[in-house]
Amino acid sequence: MLTDPQLEDLLFGGERDYVERKSSVSDPDVIRKNICAFANDLPDHRRTGVIFVGVRDDGTCAGLKIDESLLRNFADTRDGNILPLPVMSVDKRTLRGCEMAVIQVEPSANPPVRYRGRTWVRVGPSLRSASVEEEVRLTEKRKWRNLPFDHQPVAGAQIDDLDLDVFQRTYLPGAVDAAVLRENQRGVQEQLASMRLVTPEGVPTIAGVLAVGKDVRHWLPGAYIQFTRYAGLQMTDPIADQKEIDGPFPELLRLLDETINIQIGVSSRIVGHTREIKHPDYPAEALRQLARNAVMHRSYEATNSPIRFYWFADRVEIFNPGGPYGIVNRENFGTTGITDYRNPLVAEALKILGYVQRFGVGIPIARRELEKNENVPPEFTVEAQHVLATVRSHS
Repeated sequence: MLTDPQLEDLLFGGERDYVERKSSVSDPDVIRKNICAFANDLPDHRRTGVIFVGVRDDGTCAGLKIDESLLRNFADTRDGNILPLPVMSVDKRTLRGCEMAVIQVEPSANPPVRYRGRTWVRVGPSLRSASVEEEVRLTEKRKWRNLPFDHQPVAGAQIDDLDLDVFQRTYLPGAVDAAVLRENQRGVQEQLASMRLVTPEGVPTIAGVLAVGKDVRHWLPGAYIQFTRYAGLQMTDPIADQKEIDGPFPELLRLLDETINIQIGVSSRIVGHTREIKHPDYPAEALRQLARNAVMHRSYEATNSPIRFYWFADRVEIFNPGGPYGIVNRENFGTTGITDYRNPLVAEALKILGYVQRFGVGIPIARRELEKNENVPPEFTVEAQHVLATVRSHS
């Protein structure tokens, strides 16, 4: 959302094709058409379009009463007549002593956008129905936005929703050589954009929120790990411990590691008269690799289900709410060298943060560690919408 100084610059800055001023609401259809046009962003400004309601063409105050009913009517433009639904905000602002309604519209990631079945665009100050050629241009605009889900902007989020201290202290040093950082004079927004944690316009991406967000679950409700330890073999048995592990990746993965380490038990076996061999019931590294694999490959787009980490008396189950992706299928799942990335920027973030050493080796490492500890190999139940990893206890 734009600040008051930014809005004043647009309001009094002369004619711009992403700014509209209306002194009244006598023709609400025109306002809806402008919302549609700003969402289409035919000139490809890739910036917020703004409609000021309650001001004249020269920016002077029209004295329009701005009440809750008026604001609600504008907000109700997301009633299905404009499709795809626009990303927009409506609020009351006072700029230079004048009360007005301000409608901010973000460019659509999936144009063309239509109002009652018709595509509207702005060419200079002119608002009109799109030509066939312009519809084609709008469709082609999807190409630069046709990125994986974790690259997409988080509607409504701002740079202030990211923990810039974590970014600069933890993330950036892992991504950029120290000498380059010393020579680099770019501001933090440019640094975030270069890491693709914000868009060029400064809107946090899905991966940005996951990696360094202040309140990850506010924006992505399912982005956490539900840990439960049962005092038996079934989910109906008493619960010995449970917690929700969440936060940006550095915190989430640190808490996950701590939880795994605390839960592992160690048994002893006497060999001969003097030699004692100690075996953990699970090798910690195997569980870490499988859990991180779930964090990397889960679907953040199609479900609000968390990763479920269930610890039973005889096994650990890690439920990943995301089925096989790309070249990975049920038959080749877990095969060394066969991997694909639903969330390539998430994978990059985990590597930058040091939780992934090499891509594609998480399951092989887990198998190796289980074999060294004399556990049986992990079992995988692979379905279209989820993967369940089961690890049997050594004891």
